[in-house]
Amino acid sequence: MTGKAVAALLTLLLLFAAGTRGKALPRSAIELRCQCIGTHSKFIHPKFIENVNLTPSGPHCKNVEVIATLRDGREVCLEPTAPWVKLIIKAILDK
Repeated sequence: MTGKAVAALLTLLLLFAAGTRGKALPRSAIELRCQCIGTHSKFIHPKFIENVNLTPSGPHCKNVEVIATLRDGREVCLEPTAPWVKLIIKAILDK
């Protein structure tokens, strides 16, 4: 291809990309690896936890991952075998 043809093709692709709307995918659909490098096992009082995300093991990661979003916006990976984390998971699953 000549330089002009490449430039025209790139311009066309940019115009097409600008006219489309992307859709956000869930984190699990994007990430093909474990989210948690390490885990936190010390007790965190439930009043400081805003949300808990439980990701079962699968092809992306062999570990069950429990990610808590704290009220201050931080995300913390919790140790799924800790007794207090098991209680939180049980409470979520019983709902």
